[in-house]
Amino acid sequence: MQQRSASAAKTLCRKILNHHNQIQPLRRPPPCDVFINHRCIDTKRTISGLLFNHLSGLGLHPFLDSKNMKPGDKLFDNIDRAIHESKVGVAVFSPRYCESYFCLHELALLMETKKRVIPIFCDVKPSQLHVKDNGLCPGKDLQRFTYALEEAKYTVGLTFDTIEGYVFYTSVLDL
Repeated sequence: MQQRSASAAKTLCRKILNHHNQIQPLRRPPPCDVFINHRCIDTKRTISGLLFNHLSGLGLHPFLDSKNMKPGDKLFDNIDRAIHESKVGVAVFSPRYCESYFCLHELALLMETKKRVIPIFCDVKPSQLHVKDNGLCPGKDLQRFTYALEEAKYTVGLTFDTIEGYVFYTSVLDL
């Protein structure tokens, strides 16, 4: 047991040192072209990851939290900066999207900064998306989130079915 703990500690130290060696002072990454807003648990390994890789292959600079952020980064600072610097937002809606404060915060900021947002409805219909009041979120944020979500739901976007693997346009008629 003690040997396993020592091994785990050495592995952790190696990871920290490796991260430390990758630090490049005063060098900021280029501003992102496309901010990918998604619920990590639902879409990171499917559409969001594929979209990130495809956009990168086209020479664009997409922002996907799991790809662009490193241990120790300030979550809100990095995400908010990426949204402000981006030209376009892609909101990947999924069945558990509205359970995430972060997803809704990002969507609201994209809408408030008047970014063009392309919605992708992944295994969910627009009519199934609702902001829920769990009593933990301030009323002002609930209003922001509800307004942003309603605006996104009434924007022509794409529908992606992970089982069938097809994409098609969706509009308010599909609600």
